[in-house]
Amino acid sequence: MSKFEGVIVSDQLLQGQFTQVELRSLKSKFVSLKNQNGKVTFGDLPPLMVKLNAFRDMYKEDEIRGILGESGTDITNEIDFEAFLKAYLNLRTQATAKQGGRRHSSSFLKDSITTLLHTISESEKACYVAHINSYLGDDPFLKHYLPLDPPTNDIFDLAKDGILLCKLINVAVPGTIDERAINAKRKLSLWEVNENHTLCLNSAKAIGCTVVNIGTQDLVEGRPHLVLGLISQIIKIQLLADLNLKKTPQLVELVDDSEEIEELLNLSPEKVLLKWMNFHLQRAGYEKTVRNFSSDVKDGEAYAYLLNVLAPEHCSPATLDTKNANERANLVLDHAERMGCKRYLSPRDVVEGTSNLNLAFVAQLFHHRSGLSTDTKKMSYAEMITDDVQTSREERCFRLWINSLGISTHVNNLFEDVRNGWILLEVLDKIFPGTVNWKQATRPPIRMPFRKVENCNQVIEIATELRFSLVNVAGNDIVQGNKKLILALLWQLMRFTMLQLLKNLRSHSQGKEISDVDILKWANRKVKSIGRTSHIESFKDKSLSSGLFFLELLSAVEPRVVNWNLVTKGGSDDEKRLNATYIISVARKLGCSIFLLPEDIMEVNQKMILTLTASIMYWSLEQQPEETDSFPSPAGTATTTTPEASPVPSVCGEDESSSFGGEFSNLSVDDADDNSDSTASSSQPESDVASGGDSLL
Repeated sequence: MSKFEGVIVSDQLLQGQFTQVELRSLKSKFVSLKNQNGKVTFGDLPPLMVKLNAFRDMYKEDEIRGILGESGTDITNEIDFEAFLKAYLNLRTQATAKQGGRRHSSSFLKDSITTLLHTISESEKACYVAHINSYLGDDPFLKHYLPLDPPTNDIFDLAKDGILLCKLINVAVPGTIDERAINAKRKLSLWEVNENHTLCLNSAKAIGCTVVNIGTQDLVEGRPHLVLGLISQIIKIQLLADLNLKKTPQLVELVDDSEEIEELLNLSPEKVLLKWMNFHLQRAGYEKTVRNFSSDVKDGEAYAYLLNVLAPEHCSPATLDTKNANERANLVLDHAERMGCKRYLSPRDVVEGTSNLNLAFVAQLFHHRSGLSTDTKKMSYAEMITDDVQTSREERCFRLWINSLGISTHVNNLFEDVRNGWILLEVLDKIFPGTVNWKQATRPPIRMPFRKVENCNQVIEIATELRFSLVNVAGNDIVQGNKKLILALLWQLMRFTMLQLLKNLRSHSQGKEISDVDILKWANRKVKSIGRTSHIESFKDKSLSSGLFFLELLSAVEPRVVNWNLVTKGGSDDEKRLNATYIISVARKLGCSIFLLPEDIMEVNQKMILTLTASIMYWSLEQQPEETDSFPSPAGTATTTTPEASPVPSVCGEDESSSFGGEFSNLSVDDADDNSDSTASSSQPESDVASGGDSLL
């Protein structure tokens, strides 16, 4: 494993203004400019700053020169990296003021974590602390450190070793992390802490969190705004997990006919929760429609009506009679507490319309008492129209992969959300910058059907230029929601990008296209190099189901990462599942951001096996650029990156050296079509691949 390091700034107050991802990107820009000119002066900054995404659409070069010149500093003076950071921070502060002081704080309703202003809500912190104390208070390891005290910084101190965050992920989505892979002991080395945070970030992406703007070093330092932002996303996923027909078929009661059931399937969990709330409010005689979890609920009236329907035995006429909003909010929370809901938020949070905490409150009410009946006929119909297990698994993996790229649009339902073509264009532009003609694209909401077809036709045109196999496929097939074709298209995009990343990493391939056979040969050579006899003939080799080959491969690329005392022989299904679960967590702990499930290994899902192997291969080559046996071609050179660069994409689209690992790690997807192994042509010319990170700079 290569040396673990972050960008260190001597001025701690200055360092606290940036994440490690931002520091790496800015350091790359600074070093590049210094290498080009021999030194960096204040006069060199305006041409550089105007190209950064944070200022590109806001300032012209002359305006930046004027702002930087206000300090009276001689533009010929040479500056160091810290002076460069101060100049950037000064410009960023003025940009924020120019936008009207827009505030960015951690939120249940925001997937991305932003850091323009590092504001923390004490109410949110208290809510998260109460949640952690409640759900992890009996954990064998954490019970020695819990309960946490909300007013203190206990939550940030406890999060620094990664154990708390890993276990919180398992609370949100049980079984995501094999806890045998967590380094859980009182005294951890820097390596072990870094491994825990790498496992945490990659697992967070695998359950739907967006972490493109946070690195392991940020968590090691316990940066409050980033820690709370990540915790808020994890808790949100837990609270909204059952708001779908698959988990809660009783939700079918919210609609009247089959057409509305289809619409319900396509709603995001937040919108399902609003629909559930309005369903009961209508029954209670409440005349308004609640459209959000802020302004529409701040007077407490909607909550009073809702609770009177859900728990009439605890209702009090005084709740609606009172004219004081704070008093009504307090009575509402008392009512909820009597029906078993723990009080996580305060009356002030209700009155101020704190959207994320109000969403959490309503979700908690849903979990305790949904108030839905069991209409067996409707429930049976709802179960009939949901996708089969394999299709659902594929949809999940592609959806998580797309959301991990950091594009502006969040995918809730893959098959529905891609039908207007916009998300597919965003994905193509993120991975292959410049391929999309945005002047010919229409942004949602799109009312005219032919505009959707135009977007999807451009997707097909770009895919054809990339030489994907798209026989008799047209844009209208995507608009019509043809699931098989959508999955096949996305699989080809994933595989093509994966192979291009491997090709671009190793310059000694000298333009040689990387194929599945190269990946297979590399894996067998790696396992053989440590004296093991395991050998696979293809990615369909049934022996892979035991998991032993992957554990040997992981041990070959990093000997210390596998604890062989935990490995089974893989003979029975139970033993295979134990090994498969351990493999996924160990790979994520190493630095591979993968979305496969244990079943994919147990069932030897060919395409998932390929992408898992390639992800391990990429990480290995990235750590050992001097290795010469990777491809059958002359040796060359490659760029070394830190372990952080692998699991976490760069925030800056131009910083490719630190983004390849994160981008590639996100490419593992389910088998899109077992019966049609569509692949990209090996004669495709090399393309530039952009960072998978969200562009802030």
